[in-house]
Amino acid sequence: MPGRLQDRIALITGSSSGIGRATAILYASEGAKLVCADLNEGTWREAAPSDESNGPTHERIQQNGGEAIFVKTDVSDPKSVEAAVAAAVEKFGRLDIMINNAGFAMESRTPGPIWELSTDLFHKTASVNINGVFYGVKYAAAQMIKQDPLANGDRGVILNAASVLGLVGSEGAAAYCTSKGAVANMTRAAAMDCAPKGIRVNAVNPGYIETHMTDTVLGNAQAKQSVDSMHPLRGVGKPMDIARAYLFLASDDANWMTGVNMPVDGGYTAR
Repeated sequence: MPGRLQDRIALITGSSSGIGRATAILYASEGAKLVCADLNEGTWREAAPSDESNGPTHERIQQNGGEAIFVKTDVSDPKSVEAAVAAAVEKFGRLDIMINNAGFAMESRTPGPIWELSTDLFHKTASVNINGVFYGVKYAAAQMIKQDPLANGDRGVILNAASVLGLVGSEGAAAYCTSKGAVANMTRAAAMDCAPKGIRVNAVNPGYIETHMTDTVLGNAQAKQSVDSMHPLRGVGKPMDIARAYLFLASDDANWMTGVNMPVDGGYTAR
C-alpha cells in the first residue's frame, strides 16, 4: 500500500538529530525520498526513546530500503540553502516538501534577562532561526513555482519550525522568543504570497521536546519536573510527536490548510 508521502521529495534542515531526524525517518517510512541537510551528518539516537540504532540519518533510511542523500548545509548562509535546494532537484528532479527545521537555542543553556543578552547572541539566534527559515522559504518557493502541480493540486508544501515560545513569552529567552515569533508571522505572510501559486506554508509550534537542545534543562530532575508541569498532557514531548504533525501537514489530509501555526505542546498554550 502506498505511503502518505509516496515518491514525494522532501528536504529537511537540521536532519541529523532530534525532531529533524525523527521526521526524516518517518517520512521515509511513508514513501518519501529525503534530502537530509545539516552542518554535519551526525550519529544520533534521538528519533525515538526505543531507537538503539546509530549512524547518520540518510544512512539509516538507506538501510531501511529508502532513498536519501546528505547535503552539508549552513542555514545561516543563503548560498548554502540555495545549493541544498538545487541538490534536491539535481538528484530527484523536483522538490515537494521543504521543512525549515534547523534551529539555535543557546538560551536554553544560559538563560538571562534581556538587559544581559549580548548583541552577538541575539544576532546569532536571528541568523539561524529567522534568516535560515527565510532562505528556506525563499529558495524552496522559487523552485516549487516552476514545477507542475501534483495530483492534489499542490506545487509544494513548506513547513517551518516555530515554537510555543513564538506564541507566548518566557523569561530569560528574549532572543529565542523573538526569533520564533518572527517565524510564526513569516509563515502567515509567506502563505498569502504562495497560495495563488499552489504552495501551502504552515508552521509547527512545539512545546518542550526531549532533544539535545533541551538536555541542559531536562537533565536536572527538579527542573524537568517544573517543565513537565507546564505541559498538562504527559509532560514534555518526544521528537516523534512533532514528526507526526509534520507528516499530517505535508500530506493530502491537510491540502486546504495554509498559514497555520499548529501548537503541538501537550497543552502548554492552553494554560
